[in-house]
Amino acid sequence: MPIVQSLEEVQKANRQLAQQINDEARNDPRSPYAGKFVGIANGRVAVVTDDPESLFYRLREIEPDPRRVFGIEASRDYTVVERV
Repeated sequence: MPIVQSLEEVQKANRQLAQQINDEARNDPRSPYAGKFVGIANGRVAVVTDDPESLFYRLREIEPDPRRVFGIEASRDYTVVERV
């Protein structure tokens, strides 16, 4: 029987895993996540792709509730503000 987690628990787990993946990718260019788009659903890696559009559609297929997913561009420095 699957473990049911509250939305808050899932979101916290997603953020923590995203931080771990991004830290790994920034510190080790040989990481399988380095330079990739990584999708997390319900606290687990669900998608690793080179294309942000693929990330979006695959995450939607895997978990239809957008509040339970998280996507990052691994290796990106999210502390830097970029103007567009």
